[in-house]
Amino acid sequence: MTVYRLGATAPDIDPTAFVHPDAIIIGAVTIGAHASIWPTAVLRADFGTITVGARSSIQDGTVLHTSHAWPTVIGADCVVGHNAHLEGAVIGDRCLVGSMSTCLQRVVVGESSLVGASALLTEGTHVPNFSRALGAPASIEPHRDADAFVSVLTAGVAEYLDNARRYRETMVVA
Repeated sequence: MTVYRLGATAPDIDPTAFVHPDAIIIGAVTIGAHASIWPTAVLRADFGTITVGARSSIQDGTVLHTSHAWPTVIGADCVVGHNAHLEGAVIGDRCLVGSMSTCLQRVVVGESSLVGASALLTEGTHVPNFSRALGAPASIEPHRDADAFVSVLTAGVAEYLDNARRYRETMVVA
């Protein structure tokens, strides 16, 4: 993995986390237990902090950045889809942030919520617990079936935990 200290600030990566060798982790980044960071993800905490919660998965090509005023926080048991961009956003526990979505500064996504693929959450958007944010700019509505969403997300989190374990145990350069 490519991990950079920035001045005196080094990333804090739980030893049980999986960080793919092609991911880039810079500065004040904290990665929780059993979290996974996949190829070409960039977590650049050069102005503030980035926190990835336990068992959360940051998919390929995702960019997490921050600002002096607004940290980026991903809760526990989240899946952040491929090529997402989060900057100064707070994502609650058990959320799915869809591929190619954007969450800008001061965005807060409540627990057990969905940010749809390619959604745009403009600065200061608040998504309540058990809601969906869909479209660009995003419209927010309650889940139609919150229990079903949590069930599907829980299965997705388990799948990425298994995949990270498989990569840790079997991945080699060919």
